[in-house]
Amino acid sequence: MSDGHEWLTENVNVNVPGSYCYQDDELMCRRYGRLYTWEAAQVACRSLQGGWRLPTDEEWRRLAKPYGGVHGDSADDGKLAYESLLKGGNSGFDALLGGGRAPDRNEYDRLEAHGFYWTASEASPANAVFINFGRGSQALYRQPEGEKPRAFSVRCVKSASR
Repeated sequence: MSDGHEWLTENVNVNVPGSYCYQDDELMCRRYGRLYTWEAAQVACRSLQGGWRLPTDEEWRRLAKPYGGVHGDSADDGKLAYESLLKGGNSGFDALLGGGRAPDRNEYDRLEAHGFYWTASEASPANAVFINFGRGSQALYRQPEGEKPRAFSVRCVKSASR
């Protein structure tokens, strides 16, 4: 990618403890990848071997910058980055709107409305930063209040070999 890193261009679909298929349906895993708790997301990326890891908040922001940046970092409130990084956009990143899972209710929601992606960056002991592709506003957001037991999509990154 233009940020100098190698990114997976599909959502991770590795079955590790703390990961789920949307609505517990294996077909959803094949289409959208698995949803991971924050801890499981890190395990899933490391399980790919070869230096793959969960990207930091800053790495996500650098990925979005050539396309205008995330909301708050951009003049267009994250709209061009949303469009460019989403499936079918001009970046080749092909993010999906895979929704998420709330652990307290064991409930899945927001499929095709939001693409939530974990970062490796902690906001507090209970929360981590996540990236939100929001279809309603058609913008890319970074949000620090991701409760670690929630399950979100994952993309992994590694430093590009020179």
